[in-house]
Amino acid sequence: MLSRVGETLYWVSRYIERAENVARLINVNNMLMMDLPKGVCTGWEPLIDIIGVRQEYQENHTDFSEQKALRYLLVGNDNNSSILNSIISARENARTVRDVVPRDVWEEINSLYYYVKENQNEGLTKRGRFAYLKKIIESAHMIFGTLDATINHDQGYVFIRFGSIIERADMTSRILDIRSATLITTNEEGKPYENIQWISLLRSLSAYQMYRQQMGVRVQRADVIEFVMHSEVFPRSILFCLYELKELIEPLLYSNELIKLIDKASDELKHQDVRALKNGDLHDYVDEIQIKLAGIHNMLAELYFLKPAE
Repeated sequence: MLSRVGETLYWVSRYIERAENVARLINVNNMLMMDLPKGVCTGWEPLIDIIGVRQEYQENHTDFSEQKALRYLLVGNDNNSSILNSIISARENARTVRDVVPRDVWEEINSLYYYVKENQNEGLTKRGRFAYLKKIIESAHMIFGTLDATINHDQGYVFIRFGSIIERADMTSRILDIRSATLITTNEEGKPYENIQWISLLRSLSAYQMYRQQMGVRVQRADVIEFVMHSEVFPRSILFCLYELKELIEPLLYSNELIKLIDKASDELKHQDVRALKNGDLHDYVDEIQIKLAGIHNMLAELYFLKPAE
């Protein structure tokens, strides 16, 4: 397989995964704001931090109001990680490799692009927001499901899966970092809502039902952190994603150094007592995980892609 094709497939899946993650984040934040009293909720600012675009956002915006933040996250032209820009990037990349992507997949990506673009005003209204975001999430699932069922599971499939999994692991670490740091528990008014906020974190990862199956009915801090970082059976946990990355890359030539890097990251995570990490230590440790994920991406790019690693 040409390096250009492998890299393009990798980025198609990363962009689709990113759009789906942002759509789910917005939906869950909407529900959290309805569950919490007006003076208690942290609003939309944490979502800007999760996406990692605070500095860029503040260059053109003076506050984190719902209208401004939502527009920036959904269709912001100046936000490379907005849902619209992510779908545009996925479509442009997919267009250049249409000869190796199943026709049904290309048509679904193309349809999603036109839906997001032509119905963006619906997404900005409270009445139409849920249906708009639900369509984006379902389309992303359709694209990945169709790819899994219709594309050859060869080298191209490896890069598709690798892109979606590393994006997923990165987003899980970001959600855990920001959501745990912005929990409202510093006063008596906020403490009764701590449980709701941890449930919201799980729902941001579509993890609430699976958490209850594995960890029990009670939702508490240590169990949530353990689940989203250490679970070996939940597909959005960071450890599960690292195991998946190793399994994907093993059959490829020249992957030995990358496998060692992934092994080191997963072994260190597995033996870390994450339940004991307090807010400051948790933040620092999640930063380390994000640096390791970036290192995995960079080595993948150096080994298999034409462009230099970012």
